[in-house]
Amino acid sequence: MPTPRPPYTPHLMAHRRGRLWRSLSVGALAATCLPLAMAQTCQRSAGAQPPAVVELFTSQGCSSCPPADAWLSTLKGNEGVIALSFHVNYWNYLGWKDPYATAETTERQRQLQQAMKGAYVYTPQVVLNGRDHRQWREQGTHPLPRLPATPQAPTLSLARNGTQVTAQVGALPGQGQLAGYWAVLSDGLSQQVTRGENAGSRLVNDHVVSHYQPVPAWNANSPHTLQLTVPAQSGKGRVVFIVTQPGYTQPVQGLALQCS
Repeated sequence: MPTPRPPYTPHLMAHRRGRLWRSLSVGALAATCLPLAMAQTCQRSAGAQPPAVVELFTSQGCSSCPPADAWLSTLKGNEGVIALSFHVNYWNYLGWKDPYATAETTERQRQLQQAMKGAYVYTPQVVLNGRDHRQWREQGTHPLPRLPATPQAPTLSLARNGTQVTAQVGALPGQGQLAGYWAVLSDGLSQQVTRGENAGSRLVNDHVVSHYQPVPAWNANSPHTLQLTVPAQSGKGRVVFIVTQPGYTQPVQGLALQCS
C-alpha cells in the first residue's frame, strides 16, 4: 500500500516556503554583494622612481588663485606626479568661506613655512618636492622633476578593501626615522562663489584634499604598516600616502590609489 502523506497544514507549508525563500534570498544577496566587494578591493605599488609631489595652497576667497588651480588641473593623469590642493582658511574673512578649507590643511602650510624659514604664508603657493616653486607659471609642458630615488625612497604599496586602506612601507636601513601623511583627494568639484574676491565666478577644483591625516614617525630600519579608514564624506575619492622625513615637510616617496 502507498505510504499515506501527512495532512495539508497551512502552517507547515508556509514554514517550508519561508525556508525556501530565505535560502534563495541569501543566495541572491551573496551573488549581488560579491562583485561589489571585489570592485572595492584594489592595490598598487610604487615604482623604482618616486613621483614628483606638488602641493598647492589655495583658497576660493583669493582672486589670484584660479590660475594656479587651473594649472594644477593640467597635472591630472600624469603618472609621474602626485598633485594635492590644500585649501586654506585664512582668507575666509573676506566674505566667502571656502567649503574645502580646514584648520588641518592650513596648518600643513604653516609647517612648510617654518621649515623653509618663510616670513609669511601666501596663496597661491606651489611647493614642489618640499621646496617653494614660484616658477609654476612658466612650467608649461616641461616635466616636473621627481623625488630622488634610492637610498632615500623606501618601497611603498597601498591596498584598499571597502573603506579600509593599508599602506606597507619598506625598511630604509640607516635612515633613522620616517613619517608621513594620508590624503583623500576629490576632482571636479564645482562651486558658485557669491561673495568675496571671486564673487560671480564658478570655480572648478581638482586634487582637492578633503581629508588630511599625518601619522606619527616610526623606525625606518624596519618595515611599517599603516591603516586609514576613509571618512564617509570622502566616498570613493583617490587615496594618497606620502612618506616624509620626520618633520613632515620633506617628501621621500608617494603613491596614489584610485579604485573603480
